[in-house]
Amino acid sequence: MDVTQNLNPIPSRPATSGSVIRTGIYCGSLLIIATLGSLVVANRVPSLEQYAFERNATCYTLFVLLMLVPVVRFLTRPVQMFASAMLAWGMFVVVYDAAGFYFRDLFVVLRTPLQALAEGTVVYGIFAVGSWVCGMLLHAMNHPLAKARGSSSRETVRHHR
Repeated sequence: MDVTQNLNPIPSRPATSGSVIRTGIYCGSLLIIATLGSLVVANRVPSLEQYAFERNATCYTLFVLLMLVPVVRFLTRPVQMFASAMLAWGMFVVVYDAAGFYFRDLFVVLRTPLQALAEGTVVYGIFAVGSWVCGMLLHAMNHPLAKARGSSSRETVRHHR
């Protein structure tokens, strides 16, 4: 049995636009809740100030795990992954921009909404391209190139080093 057969993604039903939109909206909503909760805890709960490092590490970890939802959900479908992730990230950036009106100096301490949008686009783009490249590599490993017509076996061997 070939080891690479175990690396193939399990065929499942194709992703529909509804599942892409649903995942994006759910993920975006969870990112918004995590962000607003983190901002409220960091700015309005002074009793946790002595545990600022732990508080921030917990919030960052939760945020990163929530960011990975579209990546894991559409791991073998990079276009759907990117579309779902950008819907979620766009929702997050809109609320993050609005939160800047309420939490003074938010964009000075962290980043501007445009920077957040650009960073999220780059991160999700890297995940989507990585997924596409890995899929192509797995496909190439499982489907070797066919011999050219009319070529002798000696010519074929000569080109392999």
